[in-house]
Amino acid sequence: MQIRTINKKDFLKVDKMIREAFEHTERGYGNEAELVNKIRASDTYNPALEMVAVDDENSIVGHGLLSEVEIVDSVRVSYVGLVLAPLAVEVGHQGEGIGSKILIELEKIAKELHYRFISILGHPEYYPRLGYVPASKYSVEAPFAVPDEMFMIKPLYEDALDSISGTIKYSDAFNE
Repeated sequence: MQIRTINKKDFLKVDKMIREAFEHTERGYGNEAELVNKIRASDTYNPALEMVAVDDENSIVGHGLLSEVEIVDSVRVSYVGLVLAPLAVEVGHQGEGIGSKILIELEKIAKELHYRFISILGHPEYYPRLGYVPASKYSVEAPFAVPDEMFMIKPLYEDALDSISGTIKYSDAFNE
């Protein structure tokens, strides 16, 4: 298996895979493929932050996308970081560690690009294995009501979130 940056020719396959992967979750499909398209159309989209996992037959079996968010503090100072949305693995390949491998590669690129943090709204038993903790530990809040254990964050370097607190502000792609 190979983890690589996405190509435009992968977009339709990824769209189909995302839809199928989320249809089989307890939450069901929630327009994740449409969100990906909105993020790609945004001014801050960076193709280096979108990766796919490809199996030995050159089929796409996983996808992950990071896009910019900000932590905005009480005096309206903002700190740019990233949000993972979505991370998807083909139904027949779930449980094989593909999602973790994609996220680890995305984290490497995010560090190289000097981002401070990655925020995740996700499964509280999956992401802590990869170093994600409740964002409340860093006095970072979601802009909406969400269980504390599901709204997570990971600093990408030591002291990345020191003296920073506030509310995550998502890009317009999440609000349309």
